[in-house]
Amino acid sequence: MGGIQLGLGVWWGALTLLLGMVLALRDARPLLAVLALAGAAAGFGSERLVAARPDPLLPWRGAQVTLSGEWDGQFLNLRDPRARLVLAPKPLVRPGPLVVSGRLVAPEGQRTPGGFNQAAWLRAQGGVFVPTPTAVLVAAQVRGSQPERGLRGWFRRGLTAGLPTREAALMTAIELGDRNDIGQQEFTQGYRVRDAFNRAGLAHLMALSGQNVALITGVLIWLLTRLGWPPAWRYGLPAALLVPYLFVLVGVSPSITRAVVMGGVVLLALAVGRGRPDPIGITALAALVCLLLFPMWLLDIGFQLSFLAVLALSLSGRAARRLPERWPLWLRLALVASVLAELGTLPVIAATFGQLPLVGLPANLAAGVVMAALVPLGFVAGLLGPLAAPVNVLVGPLAAGLLGIVEAFGQAPVLAWGQVSPAGFVAYAVCAGAGVLWLLGRVRAPVALGTVLACALLLALPPRLHPAREMVYLDVGQGDATLIRLPHLTVLVDAGGSVGSDYDVGGRTVVPALRALGVRHLDVVVGTHADTDHIEGLNSVLRALPVGELWIGHNKAGDPVLDTLLAAAREEGVPVREVRRGDHVRSDGVDLSVLWPEGRVWSTEDNENSVALRVQSGAWSTAILGDLPDPAEDLIGVGKLNVLKVAHHGSRFSTDAELLRQTAPTDAVISVGRNTYGHPHPDVLGRLGAAGVRVWRTDQSGTIRWPIP
Repeated sequence: MGGIQLGLGVWWGALTLLLGMVLALRDARPLLAVLALAGAAAGFGSERLVAARPDPLLPWRGAQVTLSGEWDGQFLNLRDPRARLVLAPKPLVRPGPLVVSGRLVAPEGQRTPGGFNQAAWLRAQGGVFVPTPTAVLVAAQVRGSQPERGLRGWFRRGLTAGLPTREAALMTAIELGDRNDIGQQEFTQGYRVRDAFNRAGLAHLMALSGQNVALITGVLIWLLTRLGWPPAWRYGLPAALLVPYLFVLVGVSPSITRAVVMGGVVLLALAVGRGRPDPIGITALAALVCLLLFPMWLLDIGFQLSFLAVLALSLSGRAARRLPERWPLWLRLALVASVLAELGTLPVIAATFGQLPLVGLPANLAAGVVMAALVPLGFVAGLLGPLAAPVNVLVGPLAAGLLGIVEAFGQAPVLAWGQVSPAGFVAYAVCAGAGVLWLLGRVRAPVALGTVLACALLLALPPRLHPAREMVYLDVGQGDATLIRLPHLTVLVDAGGSVGSDYDVGGRTVVPALRALGVRHLDVVVGTHADTDHIEGLNSVLRALPVGELWIGHNKAGDPVLDTLLAAAREEGVPVREVRRGDHVRSDGVDLSVLWPEGRVWSTEDNENSVALRVQSGAWSTAILGDLPDPAEDLIGVGKLNVLKVAHHGSRFSTDAELLRQTAPTDAVISVGRNTYGHPHPDVLGRLGAAGVRVWRTDQSGTIRWPIP
C-alpha cells in the first residue's frame, strides 16, 4: 500500500511503509521489515507499470467513430486496439457483441460535491494484465447487437427463465453482479429499486462478495460430504471451481476477487489437512494479490468497503462473547456481524453516499434468511440455462420476498451526512481503535465511550462556530442550479434537467451534492420558469429532502414539466407560492429579493417570465436572472453587482452592454455544459471581456463556491 501511494505521489505513503517496518521490528522480525520494503517496491513498480501504459484511443479523442466490441454491461471491450471504454448513455441492451457510434471524449473528474469522479474511478479499473478504460463514447447510438454467447450467456438465460422482469433483474444482479437491469426498475414512480437497497443498507447484496462464495461452496461441500468424498476432494474440487467461476462466469471485481482468493486458500488448507488459516493473515494475502495485479484498486470504493468489512468481521467472535451467553450463538454472531460490518465501513459509506441507513441491522437479518436459499438456487438455475424454469418456480417467490423486504425497509428514514474531512477520518480511526481495544479487553468501556463522545464533540463544534455563508453554483451540465447557504436560511434556485434523456439530474447530481454539503433541509426552493433544464431536477429534490416552500413565477397552465413539479409538491405536502416583484426574505444580515416577474402581463415566451432574484449582504450583492433575455433584464432594475449570474447560460440574447453598464460586476458566473446551442456565445464572452469582467464557467471549473461576506 505504501509503495502504491508513493507511486501516486502521495507523500504520506512513506508513513504507511514506515508503519509496516516499525511493526515488524517491534515484533523482533527484521526479515519481515525487509519483506515490507520489498512489498513497497513491488507496489510502486506495479502502479508505475499501469500508469505508464499509453492510451491506445488517444489519436481518436474528439472524433466521431463507430466501434465494434464486446459489451459486458459496464465497458465496451475492443480487440484492436486492445482497449476498454465507457458508453454514455449506457445502452439498454444485454451484454454481448455490440456495434456503437458516438464521439470519444476524455472522462470527467468530480464536478460537484459528493459527485461521481468518473476519471478516478476509471483509473482504478485498470490492472497489470487488464487495460485501463481511458475514454467515454458520448451520444452513443447502438448500430447492432447480439445476445451474449458462451457460459455467461447460458447462465444469464437460466437466471431469467420464466421470471417476471423485476425478479429477473434482481437475480442477474445477485448472481452475476450485473446491476444494469435492476437500475432501471422502480417500485413506484420515483422510488427506484437501487435507491431502496441503499436506504435499507442492503446494497452489498448486489455486489458479488464472500456471501456468494460461502453459500455456493457451502452447498457443494455439503453435497460432497453426503456422498462420502474424502476431504482432499471435498474441499479441493470447490477450490478448483472458484477459478473458472471468477474469470469465466462473474468477472473480476475487488469484492469477488478478495472472496475467491480467501475462499480458495481456506479450502486448499482444509483439503491438505492444515486447518483454517489466520483471518488477518489470509486477509492480508488477499489484499497483496489484489493490489499487485490491480494497484489502483487501492482507491476503489468496492475494494475499501470489502476489506474494511472483512477486517471488522474478524472481531465477530470477541464481540459475540460480550452478549448474554443464554442467547443462541448463531443469533449473537448474526447480530454482531451486521453491526460490525456497518461500523467498519461507516466513514466510506458516509463520504461516498452522503447518508447512513438506520435499519441496516433488522434489514440484513431478514434478507440474510432469504439469501441463504436464493443464492444457491439461483446458481443452480443459471447452470441449467434455458431449462431452469422448474427451478425458478422456487426462485421467483424468494426473489419477490427479498424485493418486498427491500421495499419495506427502504422507506425507513436515513441519517443524512455531509462530506467527511480528513479530521473526520482521523476521529473515526481513533474511535475504532478505542472500540477494538475494548473488545480485546485492553481498555474499559467508559474510556472507549468517552473517546467516542469526545471525538463527536470536537467534530460537531466547527460547523456551529463557523456556519456556511456562500453561493454554490452547482455544475449540472447544460442547466441551472444555484444554492444559497446561510446559517438560518437555505435556498435552492433550480436543479437542472436533462432534455431528451431519462437521466435524473436532480436525484443523481443535485441531491448527492446537497447531502455532501451537509444540507439536510431546504427552506425555499425556487423554480424560475417552466424549462426542463431548470426545474425537472426539482422533482427529485422535493422527494429527497424536507422543503419549506416552493416558489414559482408564472403558473403556466398545461405545461407538462411544471405540472409534474407541482404534482410532486402536492405529494410531499410542500406549499407553493407564486412570487412577485417586491417579495423578499431576510436572514443573517442578507436580503433575498424578487425582482421579476411583476405578474400583471405574461409573455408567451417562458424565458421572459423567469423569476429573477437579488442577494444583498451589506455592500456586496449578486443576482440570479434565470433565462431572462434582453431587453427584459435591462428593465427590472438589477442595480450594481459584485457577481453576476449570467442569464440563459450565456445566450447571445442575454447579458447585453446595457445590463453590464447598469450592474458593473467584477465577476460573472456562467452555468453551462456540453451543448449544441453555442452557449456561451462568443458575443457574450466578448462583451464581458470588454467590460473587464472575470468569467467563471461551470463547464470549465465544475461547481463554483462563492463566499457571501
